[in-house]
Amino acid sequence: MKSILITGCNGLLGQTLLRLLSNADKDYNIIGVSRGKNRTGRVDFIYENVDITDKVSLIKVVEKHKPDVIINTAAMTNVDVCEDEKEGCFEINVNAVKYLVNLCKQYDSYFIHISTDFIFDGKKGYYSEEDKPNPLSYYGWSKLQAEKIIVESGIKSAILRTILVYGKVHNMARNNIVLWIKDRLENQQEITVVDDQYRMPTYVEDLANACLICIDQKVNGIYNVSSNQLLSIYEIAKTIASVFNLDDSLIKPISTQELGQKAKRPPKTGFDLSRTSKVLQIEPYTFEEDLRRFKQFLT
Repeated sequence: MKSILITGCNGLLGQTLLRLLSNADKDYNIIGVSRGKNRTGRVDFIYENVDITDKVSLIKVVEKHKPDVIINTAAMTNVDVCEDEKEGCFEINVNAVKYLVNLCKQYDSYFIHISTDFIFDGKKGYYSEEDKPNPLSYYGWSKLQAEKIIVESGIKSAILRTILVYGKVHNMARNNIVLWIKDRLENQQEITVVDDQYRMPTYVEDLANACLICIDQKVNGIYNVSSNQLLSIYEIAKTIASVFNLDDSLIKPISTQELGQKAKRPPKTGFDLSRTSKVLQIEPYTFEEDLRRFKQFLT
């Protein structure tokens, strides 16, 4: 039986992976690692209360379970918080990855790591896996350092770069763009969103499915995972309003300069998805198609 350890199992991707792996045709031994209590509402896996920045505790849990696969979904992802709390960001986004990579070497585990479009400066958009990174924020820089550690280690690994992941799971600690916009509009609250930053949002089910394909195929290298449509955040908000039949007159555009966010954001990211389509055999959807699937999931 294949043993799979998931870090950050209380989070959006972590919980989605737990559900998909538990429902999979294959029999997996699943170990979920997170800080504090098991907030997943599930009891069909082994839960370990571990802070992955604590090297000793992390070594103990990997030594105990000797996983065939480690999926690292844990990260500090709030871009502005990372700018303020660089030390904490470095601990979880860089040092913890270093510990996990060393443990993968020791136990010959296959490593799946989640990265981000924020490793790019956003000057061109539609980035391929070969494009040269140039992060604008500390968050982007920390995620790029993690990628370098993994690639240079020579371990068998897949790095999945993704953009604006959204979805819904049990007892969520963090919000995401789709739920935030949907909730505000449902409550008849006006929202202000930037109209000069462009992204390709990612439905969490698709990202989790990409992880499952990586487990099956043991592919090596970097892969882009997102929807296939580059939209401004303003257009994203308008699409959410349309799909959920909400009042889009409550959505007000603003420029990045006017908004004045603490950390710099890349103006235009988005991915070239051709390698993912070819190697992982994943055909991406438009954002609207993904949203309609998500709407069905919610009912």
